[in-house]
Amino acid sequence: MIAPSQVQVEGEERISDGYLKVTRYLIRHEQYDGSWTQTLSREVMERGEVAAVLPFDPVRNEVVLIEQFRVGAWSADWAQPWLVECIAGVVEAGETPEEMVKREAREEAGCDLTTLEPIAQYFSTPGACSEKVDLFCGRVDTTGLGGVHGLAEEGEDIRATVWPVAEALAMLETGQICNSMTLIALQWLAGHHATLAEKWLRGA
Repeated sequence: MIAPSQVQVEGEERISDGYLKVTRYLIRHEQYDGSWTQTLSREVMERGEVAAVLPFDPVRNEVVLIEQFRVGAWSADWAQPWLVECIAGVVEAGETPEEMVKREAREEAGCDLTTLEPIAQYFSTPGACSEKVDLFCGRVDTTGLGGVHGLAEEGEDIRATVWPVAEALAMLETGQICNSMTLIALQWLAGHHATLAEKWLRGA
């Protein structure tokens, strides 16, 4: 059995050019038996690169999570469309993921991050979206953090809350966390927070 690697583009059309850009591709690709598919029509939301961070204080054993209204959750009739999340945003042109999460942490939660620990790179919805996520855990001092933040000119109304790690992890079991990057980040922290705290404090 071969490992397919080839894709042929037979057509490309931008069908939506608003804030969310959508492209329709006509493609063929190799199959596992060595043959090729027929021409396939696939629509992709061209989201680009996103980055997210879970701020973690290794001294106080606390994390910072934000809460904000999410129109997608509301549109899906989710009971509580104000979601508890990591800090995240779109990586702008000329900006690295690391620079972006530090900027967003200041804007959305008043956090000044120092060290960043990579957690994962992944695609959020690869069947229909190009969005690639760079996910980090960031060192922060949670003293005095919390409150409502965000850029008024972008209509942001974001509440930042400091949580003991044990309480944040408990939300995984109660269903309060329903955002994929936050699920991944907290599940990662559950298995790494002790060794990460030791690593960061040893290098402090």
